[in-house]
Amino acid sequence: MATPRRLAALLAASAIAIAACGSNDGGNGGASASTAPGESAAPASQAPEASTGNVSGELTVWGMGNEGAKLDVLAKDFMAKYPDVKVSVTPVDWGQAVAKLQTAIGGKQTPDISQMGTDMMGQFATTGALEPVPSNFDPSTYFESAWNTGVVDGTAYGVPWYVETRLLYYRTDIAEKAGITKPPTTWDELKTMAKAMQEKGGAQWGISLGTKNYQELAPFIWSNGGDIYDGTNFTLDSPQAVDALSFYDSFFKEGIAPKSVPEGFDITPAFVKGTHPMFFSGPWHIGLIKDAGGADIEGKWAVAPIPKKDSSTSFVGGSNMVVFKDSKNKDAAWAFLQFLSDPATQAKWYQEATDLPAVQAAWDDPTLKGDKDVQMFGEQLKETKAPPAIPTWSEVADAINQTMEKVTTGDESPEQGAKEMQSQAESIGAGG
Repeated sequence: MATPRRLAALLAASAIAIAACGSNDGGNGGASASTAPGESAAPASQAPEASTGNVSGELTVWGMGNEGAKLDVLAKDFMAKYPDVKVSVTPVDWGQAVAKLQTAIGGKQTPDISQMGTDMMGQFATTGALEPVPSNFDPSTYFESAWNTGVVDGTAYGVPWYVETRLLYYRTDIAEKAGITKPPTTWDELKTMAKAMQEKGGAQWGISLGTKNYQELAPFIWSNGGDIYDGTNFTLDSPQAVDALSFYDSFFKEGIAPKSVPEGFDITPAFVKGTHPMFFSGPWHIGLIKDAGGADIEGKWAVAPIPKKDSSTSFVGGSNMVVFKDSKNKDAAWAFLQFLSDPATQAKWYQEATDLPAVQAAWDDPTLKGDKDVQMFGEQLKETKAPPAIPTWSEVADAINQTMEKVTTGDESPEQGAKEMQSQAESIGAGG
C-alpha cells in the first residue's frame, strides 16, 4: 500500500496518455513474457475466493472510450443471467480517465468496477484503492502476458478483459514486384525487404516507423534479448537495447523510413496507395484497410509475425477490469468480471467491438478461428511482452519517446540516446 505522501503524489499526478490500443506514431502500454496455451502463468498473490452465486443489488461500472460506449450490450446479458442485479455503465473518455479515477479515489467515490488500460495498473494499484483478484480466477485461463499486466508487486489487481498485439502489415504485390514472395522472418530480411520495396517495388518508402513511439521500439529490444526494466533496475542502455535502437535508427538514417510526416498523418490511405508498403500495428487495421481499399486492395496485403533476432516478441496492450476496495457490492462485481471472462462472452465482445479475447479458449470460436489474419494475432499473443507495471511508467515512456526523436530525426547517436534514456528513467525512478 502507498504511503500517504506517495498517495498524494499519485493523485496529484497529471493525466497520462492512454494506449489501450495505440497508433502507428505514438502511444504507450504494460509488462512480462507470455506462454503457450495451457501453461501456467507466473504465480501472483490473490485474495481468497469470492462468492459469485446468488448476487443482487446495484453495480456501477466505468468503461473507457469506444468500449465504454458499447459495454451496455454485455451489461444487459449479465442482468439477464442475474436478474436481481442492476448494472449501470458510465462511459468515460480516455483523455479524462486518469483524472476521473484520481478524483474518485481521492474522494472515496469510486465505481464498483472500472476498465483500466494495462499501462495504468502500476499507477493505480500503488494507491491501495484496488481489491486483489480472488483466487477463483485462474491465471492460466488468460494469455500469460495479459494476466501479468494486472500483477503489481506480486499481487494480481486486474482481470484481463481484452488484448491487442502488433504484427507487420505489408503489401504482397509490391513485395512480389521487388522479387520477394515471403514475409520477412528476421531483422536482416526486414531490412532487405524494405529496401527492395523502395528501390525495385516502386514505393516511396520501404517502411513506416514512429520516430517517437516506444511501442514500436520495445519489440526490437525484447526480440534482441533485452528488456526495459528487470524488476529492480532499468536496462535501457544494455548492449541489447543499444543494438536494437541502432537497428531501428538505421531505417531513418538510410532513408528507408520517413523522418517526418504531415500533422495528422494516417498510415491507412498511404498503405492502400502503396507509398508506405510496410508498418507495424494492431488488429484494428484489418478493418481499416479493407474499408479504405475495398475490392482494389483485396489480395494485395498480408500480416506477418514480428521479425526475429533472438526471439519474435511483440508488444501486448489492451485493458483490464478492476474492483475497488470501496465497492459496496464486491460479490456482484466479481461475478460480472467472471461473466466477462467467459469464452462465449469474450467471443461476443470481439464481434461487438473487434477487441481480441484475453481468454485463450475464446479463440476456438468460429468467428475468430475462420479469419487467418486474426488467427495470426492469436499466434503472436503467445510471444509478447508489455512495459513494466510501475507507477511512473507514463513519465518513463514519455522520456523514452522524446529521446527516440532526438536519435531518429536528429544527430544524437543510438549510444548517446540509450544512455540518456537510462539516465532519465533512473532519475524518474520506478516509484512504489
